[in-house]
Amino acid sequence: MNHYPLVSIICLCYNHEKFVTKALDSVLNQTYSNIELLIVDDYSTDNSSQVIKEWLLTYPTVTCIQNTKNMGNTKSFNNAFALSKGDFIIDLAADDILNTNAVELQLHAFQTSSFKNLGIVYGNVELIFEDSSHFKYFFKVDKNKKRIQPQPTGDIYIGLLSLQNNVCSVSAMAKRIVYESLNGYNENLYYEDFDFWIRAARHYTFDFIDEVLMKKRELRNSLSAQRFKRLNKKTRKFNRSTYQIVTHALELNQTTAENRAILKMIHFEMEIAIRTIDPILFLKYVGLETKIIKKLLFTTV
Repeated sequence: MNHYPLVSIICLCYNHEKFVTKALDSVLNQTYSNIELLIVDDYSTDNSSQVIKEWLLTYPTVTCIQNTKNMGNTKSFNNAFALSKGDFIIDLAADDILNTNAVELQLHAFQTSSFKNLGIVYGNVELIFEDSSHFKYFFKVDKNKKRIQPQPTGDIYIGLLSLQNNVCSVSAMAKRIVYESLNGYNENLYYEDFDFWIRAARHYTFDFIDEVLMKKRELRNSLSAQRFKRLNKKTRKFNRSTYQIVTHALELNQTTAENRAILKMIHFEMEIAIRTIDPILFLKYVGLETKIIKKLLFTTV
């Protein structure tokens, strides 16, 4: 492995006028210097585009893509990825902030990990409020900011299916080959990360860095905040995408243990369908559950 590989950081911006310069500055302030930054403004309706243009006056060599219509995260990222040249890739939201040594720690993990076929490394994250004040850590930590419970590593496919293993997606770095082999993000989905982790975990191993790598801003209008709203259009889009992810994961399954694991995810999503008053989605999950149970009944362990 090249000791100083190029790292491409793709910063996606949509209506983040108040935060985008902090995100961009955090890339330039890294202790590791061989970084390619690509910015995508996804047709923001606030002043983000102008804020980015003013920032680029100081850094004119940075690549910036101005979408002429709102394309969403998946398409925006894939388009930027096609222009990138890095051996390693980071997907950075324009309201998040990388700690200064994040890239250095991620690359070190790739260079020193004992896992074969390692595709993705990730670490812990400090969650902050809109005003940048501390909220909590993604993974609970001790007084030294180290993970209290050990984080599963290596082959985490079953752990993802059973919701026992949670990847902190915003703190991840992936090898370029991972995105290339999986054809990037699924552009038919409302959100990208969970589907990508499942597909990646089917083919690659994961490693965990027990360090706080960045700050993630918790905003009221974030996708995750829309997960449990009742009779909400965006909530339905989110949860229908999750159904697609579950059905795709089921196609990837190869063992009885994996089918049993995905039942746990299905039961969790059924509860969400009830909570958000989505009977059609609930019945779709009932159909999936029935299909899997039939497989389990007629399959030997």
